Amino acid sequence: MAAISSVGEGYRRPWRRHPAVRATRRVGFYVLLLLLWLPFFFVFAWMVETAFKTQLQNTAIPPLLIFKPTFENFVTVFSRNPMWRFLLNSVVVGTGATLLAMILGLPAAYGIARHRQQRLAVAILVARIMPGISYLVPWFIMFSSLKLIGSYATLIMAHLMITLPMTIWLMIGFFEDIPPELDEAALIDGCNPLQSFVRIALPLTGPGIAASAILSFIFSWNNFMFSLVLSNQNTRPLPVAVFSFISYTQVDWGGLNAAALIVTLPVLIMVMFVQKHMVRGLTLGSVKG
Repeated sequence: MAAISSVGEGYRRPWRRHPAVRATRRVGFYVLLLLLWLPFFFVFAWMVETAFKTQLQNTAIPPLLIFKPTFENFVTVFSRNPMWRFLLNSVVVGTGATLLAMILGLPAAYGIARHRQQRLAVAILVARIMPGISYLVPWFIMFSSLKLIGSYATLIMAHLMITLPMTIWLMIGFFEDIPPELDEAALIDGCNPLQSFVRIALPLTGPGIAASAILSFIFSWNNFMFSLVLSNQNTRPLPVAVFSFISYTQVDWGGLNAAALIVTLPVLIMVMFVQKHMVRGLTLGSVKG
């Protein structure tokens, strides 16, 4: 009956295989993709263009589309801020927050997936989607009393509120896709639960671990609020450099966008090299069964 039904379905809808219909669907797909991609490209292109304009050119009405580029804004960014120190701080904080999220998040996600703790998973998701400012005041009071404001440990702990819930939530789906029979076979062969986790679960979820680590690092890199309040001049990451071009009287649009471009480029270059791992990991995690 299933075969007859499928044959009948094919006869009822022969238009789907028509070349014109396929071409129309393909064109429609790319048009929709372009409409979704165009706003992001416009914002990025506007940022790049503004970074190479003078303040007079940036405030001109109507906006200047043809102009002589200048590197003055980038010179100002590096002369006003210790950008190389900020870059090192971003790498240290982002790497530390990502590694700690992997160490704590992977076992937590494995336990939630194996014991079907759906309520705990929802609680972790709620902790992730809550606004960061709700954590900022308690963090500031606690670290101020411990005299730890401005340390790398403080920033890494604060960024865990971003990286840890994301890691746990993403990895739960990967661990749920592993058949429980593999764990039972490992236990029969003499492995304890920790060895089963390390030798069976982690190797099978490699793409998911890569995607989680990349996304955690990117979100930690781009975090601004925790970095602004909980750091000092020696530990400030790169996003804080953007804030120095905003004052009460005016906004230095050229310097602000030049600093934003400097903050964006390292992550953009990294994504270009690791996009295959991200797509593969997120795609595998979205398929159940």
